[in-house]
Amino acid sequence: MSRTSLLLVLSLLLFLSPSLSQPPPPPSGTLIDCGAAAPTAAANGLRWLPDAPSLVSAGAPRNVAVRTLDPTLATVRSFPNLPGRKFCYVVGVARGSRYAVRSTYFYGGVNGRPDPPVFDQMVDGTLWAVVNTTADYRRGSASYYEGVFLAQGKTMSFCVGANAHTDSDPFVSALEFIQLGDSMYNSTDFGSSALSLVARNSFGYGGAPIRFPDDQFDRFWEPFGEENSSKTSNNLTVSGFWNLPPLKVFETELTVPTSQPLELQWPPGPLPNASYYIALYFANGHDSVAGGSRIQNITVNGVPYYSNLNVTSDGAAVFTSKWPLIGLTTINLVPTSNSTLGPMINAGEAFQVLPLGRTTHTRDVIALENLKLSLRNYPIDWSGDPCSPQQYSWTGVKCSQGSRIRVVSLNLTSMGLSGTLSPYLANMTALTGIWLGNNGLYGPIPKLSSLKHLEILHLNDNQLDGPIPSSLGDISGLQELFLQNNNLTGQVPSSLLNKPGLNLKVNGNHLSSAQPPH
Repeated sequence: MSRTSLLLVLSLLLFLSPSLSQPPPPPSGTLIDCGAAAPTAAANGLRWLPDAPSLVSAGAPRNVAVRTLDPTLATVRSFPNLPGRKFCYVVGVARGSRYAVRSTYFYGGVNGRPDPPVFDQMVDGTLWAVVNTTADYRRGSASYYEGVFLAQGKTMSFCVGANAHTDSDPFVSALEFIQLGDSMYNSTDFGSSALSLVARNSFGYGGAPIRFPDDQFDRFWEPFGEENSSKTSNNLTVSGFWNLPPLKVFETELTVPTSQPLELQWPPGPLPNASYYIALYFANGHDSVAGGSRIQNITVNGVPYYSNLNVTSDGAAVFTSKWPLIGLTTINLVPTSNSTLGPMINAGEAFQVLPLGRTTHTRDVIALENLKLSLRNYPIDWSGDPCSPQQYSWTGVKCSQGSRIRVVSLNLTSMGLSGTLSPYLANMTALTGIWLGNNGLYGPIPKLSSLKHLEILHLNDNQLDGPIPSSLGDISGLQELFLQNNNLTGQVPSSLLNKPGLNLKVNGNHLSSAQPPH
């Protein structure tokens, strides 16, 4: 498919603006001031929640070692530097909605080293980005990462994890999960992809970033290119596009005189080889002057992007959902021969299209969550997706990597666990091995006959009580059943005593009938 065929049609005036007489409501979603002990009120009226145990179960709150003007940057949550383990926030969301997820980082010397650590961040099962805030921190600035993700369930997880470059504890300063309008970025297949923000700019603007309340979703529109800029007139009637950019971005523009092309290096830095979502926004604030017209052709790295774009006071937006880019990008706006005004642009957004990682089978996720509820002292990294990303699967959990990701073994031997065995364990039907020996588990052994692939079951050296389920004998491939040194009572089922090829150990219990050799 050619690049040109990927370009979507011009979108105009699809939504009405809210009344200017009332302040906009705060964005719908969850704002988390990481490490804070109490709610935080921002200068723009937004309220931030502390990261209570209901949102995150690991890590420790810390105060940064330098003064900050933004209260959300004064604290962080710091997580252990443990390679291969991820630590997650789990936030309630509206299933099927799109969310802007933004993570903010300001190191503030919390690890006692001059530079911040480098580590991974992920959403649900998708490895999103490598967090490297060193350059920003040396300039005294915070860093943020933003993406658009589909809520595939009733919760969404954001996680950080140590990678090979991590030299001190990962951390996070603030998190935002903001529900977006149904029209926004809707040309993207969010069932298979997410969007990772590369650049969002208001062209010709020179102030502080435009955000809430000007942007109802608190997106950040960074200033870009004050030179060749001009103020637009007040006769604009633009009232919104599919992506709902704020009206304030149309108050300034980048432009050049009539008949000259306008060339931009944008996004500002080099890009990795990938596909990109690009949206450009225009509104002509001068077309009432002497019947002036702005008609322009747009190219990206010399490739036609949009032809004969007629920019009026109603506004225009052009976007593409998958445009291949690598390295530096040059956008040219060239006036057509019948344009009486020079080319211009008001704003733009660029996102890298991020393929989604596969997630663990829902059946196994529910089973593990219920097992976690029945246990005490479970591993500290048991949050987020159990199997994905692959290098960050939960401690003790081994997963398949076929067409459906399933949990195939559970090994928590000598992990200091206590609590009971949830009957949901029987729902992880792809399990081939369960090792839970030498812990403090008590209560009955649940019925596990649905685990048709189970070969090894080690429950030895716990405090389990009650009878040995005879249904364990129905598991045809069971080869090892270690139940020794518990408080089990009753008889050893004949279905186990007579099972050929079974290595059965039951000594050290309170059994009342014949037992197999020790």
